[in-house]
Amino acid sequence: MVPALRTRKDTTVSIGLGIFLFVVGAILTFALNLESEFINIDLVGYILMGAGLITVIIGIALLARRRQSVSTTRSAVDPASGERVTQRSTENDPL
Repeated sequence: MVPALRTRKDTTVSIGLGIFLFVVGAILTFALNLESEFINIDLVGYILMGAGLITVIIGIALLARRRQSVSTTRSAVDPASGERVTQRSTENDPL
């Protein structure tokens, strides 16, 4: 099974989801004055803000990793000497 390649849209969605989680967590923590006997709303807000921050960091890391480099390996047999020649090159991806 071949793993799916992450596209730029997937990374943008993860960054957007992280921002959404952070905003919802901030609203729960700082804007609402609700009290509940079985759940601490402030704690849920802090957890959502932390999850949003981690999601944004992972999205940015995946975006930077995707842009890092492209490697190409070519192998051929030299007709003059009969030796196998391997050429490797690394280029930066412009996207």
